[in-house]
Amino acid sequence: MENYLVAMAVFAGLYGLMALGLNVIWGLAGMVNLGLVGFFAIGAYASALLTVRHGWPIIGGCVAAVVLSALAGLVVAVITARLKGDYLAIVTLGFAEVIRLIAANQVSFTGGTSGISNIPAPGRGLLTPLGFNLVFAAIVWVTIAVVALLLGRLSSAPFGRVLRAIREDEMIAAVAGKRVLLFKVQAFAIGAGVLGLAGALYAHFNAYIAPDAFQPLITIYIVLALTAGGTGTMRGAILGSILVVALTEGTRFIGAYTPWLSPVQIASVREAVIGVALILALTFRPQGLLPERASHHRLEVS
Repeated sequence: MENYLVAMAVFAGLYGLMALGLNVIWGLAGMVNLGLVGFFAIGAYASALLTVRHGWPIIGGCVAAVVLSALAGLVVAVITARLKGDYLAIVTLGFAEVIRLIAANQVSFTGGTSGISNIPAPGRGLLTPLGFNLVFAAIVWVTIAVVALLLGRLSSAPFGRVLRAIREDEMIAAVAGKRVLLFKVQAFAIGAGVLGLAGALYAHFNAYIAPDAFQPLITIYIVLALTAGGTGTMRGAILGSILVVALTEGTRFIGAYTPWLSPVQIASVREAVIGVALILALTFRPQGLLPERASHHRLEVS
């Protein structure tokens, strides 16, 4: 049981990193991105391929994952720069599916549906399963602390204030002399880089990745986590991720208390419980559990 709980702490941390990345793109800049799992997959495959096939150190693989995911985010942002709302959501969702299909079909490069195995991680094979999970949980949560601190500083800096101005009204930000397109592209690239880092950590923790692991449902969970926690805040992103993992994993034990239900019925009850909990949270706290504080900073004309 302890091993399971620590593993869930790792996944909560990975969800937290993804929520932090989404918070930059959507929470601060107001760009709807449903392609999160695509950047997550790019980071996972980049680090896995470099460490398994080319002998790179794990840190080098993670850095490469951040850089490649950020570059992919930059390209996507430039291509979709003029799109807004539903159109941007559809295009980014399509991007994620394209990445998954490429991973499934490029057998010689990604291993296809067989995936990539034996991905290295610190302490694997030397520590007990519980010890390894504890070490990796520490790595993930230290990474979250560092990323949240850096993004928090960025959020409170003039860069973050411009992103909020763009989120509220692009035209006013442009009239104030801000290069809206440049700021949006930068925000997208930063968020994608964080998502790629989460993917790299996932690959090293799981030791195996395959295309089926990068389903759109992950994106939905991260969007729900950020919405429930509070968009625009780093602490809200992390809290929301913990709550989503607690709900999705905690409901697995419903079967132990309802032996008269079939597995199919238990699955339906799980989905209902998760849905009701999120509906209640968003009904009574539509701004999130840890909402963004009102800012009174003036947008300076450059």
